[in-house]
Amino acid sequence: MKQKFDIIESRCIPLPLENVDTDQIIPARFLKATSRDEKFFGDNLFRDWRHNPDGSINKDFVLNDPTYSGEILVAGKNFGSGSSREHAAWAIAGYGFRVVISSFFADIHKNNELNNFVLPVTVSEEFLAELFDSIRKDPAMTVRVDVPAQTVTNNATGRTEKFELNAYKKYCLMNALDDIDYLLEHREDIEKFEQGRRR
Repeated sequence: MKQKFDIIESRCIPLPLENVDTDQIIPARFLKATSRDEKFFGDNLFRDWRHNPDGSINKDFVLNDPTYSGEILVAGKNFGSGSSREHAAWAIAGYGFRVVISSFFADIHKNNELNNFVLPVTVSEEFLAELFDSIRKDPAMTVRVDVPAQTVTNNATGRTEKFELNAYKKYCLMNALDDIDYLLEHREDIEKFEQGRRR
């Protein structure tokens, strides 16, 4: 969903697992879908962890625990490894996450998140460990992600870290533009350039 990014302050859902790959985020059997339906992919985010083999709800999985809620997913190191399927980013966005925080993202998945209006925030391992500890102590604690300033703050401790964000992607997120929208925004300049080349 296209929505402008500015300051996001939210509770968090913790997933303290390392090496979460895209097949765990959205299993391969769901890639056969012929349309990009946000609800469909969001409903099947972490499908095999959210459900038991018999199809019943796994009450022990964090997304099924009413203790936790929010627009921010805090994940372990090396999030989004494995295949390059963009469906994984669709599922994260479709569930309602606007930010994913980890100490390391697989490059292709990181770009897929950015292209689907999910902000991947890379923090130090120390900051990530502190976040998990703060959420464990108080599931109602919040995190503040300031996109213009490129900072993330653990409101439980007051600790802040800067995060990197490509200037182009930052502009697109802050203005709710995808790549096509960005080109259309510069349509007149592109047309003038093309007219100049024809002379």
